[in-house]
Amino acid sequence: MLPSDWIAHRRPDDREPVGWIRPEGDDWVAVSLLGRELTGAVDWLSAEEALEATGLAWLADVWMLERPGGEPLRVRIVEVTPDGVVVQTDDFGAVDAPVERHALPWPAPAELRPRRDDDPDGRVLPAR
Repeated sequence: MLPSDWIAHRRPDDREPVGWIRPEGDDWVAVSLLGRELTGAVDWLSAEEALEATGLAWLADVWMLERPGGEPLRVRIVEVTPDGVVVQTDDFGAVDAPVERHALPWPAPAELRPRRDDDPDGRVLPAR
């Protein structure tokens, strides 16, 4: 549930939501759409700048979903709302690839993380 004192922030040019700014004493904290803090306590303008600099491009990135006792899954974010986060296994651009969806709580748990260069590719290649 989104706290009532959080203020939605939208990009000025297209009014697309990019996160929230929440109070922290006399200062403000920028919060991403995933519900993760992007800044510590800063002034209002710095919180706005952090949200606008982060933008929405990260939504198109590959993410990894850590699983207890298993290899991390390579996933893409499908939906983000204060009601939850939905990810699906990466289809590598193939329209006929089977995908598996996972519903996560919001804010997104730490098990959902950006992909690193040292992560396994995760592709399953067909047998020849």
